[in-house]
Amino acid sequence: MAIITVSRELAALGDETAHELANLLKYRLVDKKCLEEQMKDLGVTERKIEKYDERKPSFWASLSQDRDDYLHYLRTAIFSEAGQGNRVFIGRGCAAILRDVPGTLSVFLAAPGDIRLERVKSYFHCDERRARQIIEQSDRDRQGFHQYFFEMSWKGPDNYHLCLNTGKFHPGLCAALIKAAVEKNVSEETAAAGALRLKDLLLGQRVVHRILYEKNIPIHFLEAAVKSGAVTLFGVTGSQSLVEAAILGANEVPAVSSVKAEIQVVQEYSVAP
Repeated sequence: MAIITVSRELAALGDETAHELANLLKYRLVDKKCLEEQMKDLGVTERKIEKYDERKPSFWASLSQDRDDYLHYLRTAIFSEAGQGNRVFIGRGCAAILRDVPGTLSVFLAAPGDIRLERVKSYFHCDERRARQIIEQSDRDRQGFHQYFFEMSWKGPDNYHLCLNTGKFHPGLCAALIKAAVEKNVSEETAAAGALRLKDLLLGQRVVHRILYEKNIPIHFLEAAVKSGAVTLFGVTGSQSLVEAAILGANEVPAVSSVKAEIQVVQEYSVAP
């Protein structure tokens, strides 16, 4: 029941490799369209998704509540899918979001610059100058997205378990290599531990959703750390009564066994809207 994340440069055959891998393993492929549909079902507008999807927010967008909404619902959709096991994720920061989950194998696909250039020229029917602009913009957007939301170097090889050069290996061979890495590194015990971790992560998202989006309790920077159903709340708010309201809200979520709060109370605390 492994989880595989595929991160990729533009024109590094990421989609092709992910499809080959999903077919080879008989896993469900979770791509941009799949996650967007889930996020929309949860209440995220298409405008919010387009505003933040694999790009660094502008200055004003980075101060917006929309930013926090986007990341909350993205995490919820990813944890929900991953919790069902046997998934291949592509893009959307999945490697960062799932990096601490046992039984997850993260892959990065790259290709030499000249090969990427020729592929982009073919994809977009454009000249070399325009192709170079497209590649540079894509790289800036993806690096900015990962750095802003996850403080992660998108191309850093130490952030992945396996890095492959699709200038040398075609998608079918990449899929076979990834499959071999999964079989070698993901045991039944590791996958079971990952399933339990994902159950807790998803429960944490539901607790945050209950407090912030259903109860509208103003706890800033709210996080819910969960271990076997026991919840610890972190964040900042303006009064002890709000802390108590958050605890009550968390206790209303099914599968929560206990709740304690490490929420800081700061008088007259406020943040930008």
